[in-house]
Amino acid sequence: MTITANRVDMVQDSTKRVRVWDLALRIYHWSLATLVIANWLLGKFGPDVMTLHFWFGYAIIALLAFRLVWGFIGPESARFSSFLPSPSAIATYLKTMFRREPSHWPGHNPIGALAVFAMLAALIWQTWTGMISDPDDFINVGPLADKVSSATAGKAVGWHELGANIILILVIPHISAIAFYRLWKREDLIQPMITGWKWVRRR
Repeated sequence: MTITANRVDMVQDSTKRVRVWDLALRIYHWSLATLVIANWLLGKFGPDVMTLHFWFGYAIIALLAFRLVWGFIGPESARFSSFLPSPSAIATYLKTMFRREPSHWPGHNPIGALAVFAMLAALIWQTWTGMISDPDDFINVGPLADKVSSATAGKAVGWHELGANIILILVIPHISAIAFYRLWKREDLIQPMITGWKWVRRR
């Protein structure tokens, strides 16, 4: 009991509970996650007429536009400049990542930051290729397909399919990382994205 109590005291002395994620960012995060999963499933298993897929895609574009703006004018933890990782920061974090203790990182850790930028890039690519795709079925034609050459519009169909696979490749490690932090490092990353509050290291 004494050892456990001392450990709790040490954690409380070295960390503090702060509001890391603002409400707008949390709404963005869960809305984007829901729409991306729903649209991926619609793209793979949905009806032949992809009307709902398109509307979800437009909603994703709106969310991405918000995130890009929020990355420059939002609260500090939401700004890209606050979590753009340097090579040295990545290397340092990798050395301690597998320690069986919480990281208490203030915001996105360097590896998580790379995942954020990769996902944003993949989703921008995915929405763009969807907008210019022309599958030659005269139904599921992207609204901007007539703004590019027919050859590009035709290739965009394959690019869009590739993008869906890339997004899946990015989502699986994201979910695995959440489980890894919860089970191995004993750090819950989900609750802070719900409440906004997180235990972080004192500077």
